[in-house]
Amino acid sequence: MFKGNMSKILKQAQDMQKQIEKVKDQLSDLVLDVDSGGGMVSVKINGNQEILELNIDSETLKEDKEIIEDLIISAINNAISKSKSA
Repeated sequence: MFKGNMSKILKQAQDMQKQIEKVKDQLSDLVLDVDSGGGMVSVKINGNQEILELNIDSETLKEDKEIIEDLIISAINNAISKSKSA
């Protein structure tokens, strides 16, 4: 009796592992484009919350360092938030 239950549990664990791998693959394929400052800074992020690209508009580089840093932080935080929602 116990042996049958154990093999059933192992089968369920293997199926769950396959599902987890499938979801991980889907998350890697998901790419979101997010910007801040009306496009002054843009970020591409995947569903695994890995930053793929960071772009700063050349006009933005004329701004103060602190403003640029705030725009980058805002874009990255928005991208992470959107990737979590997705």
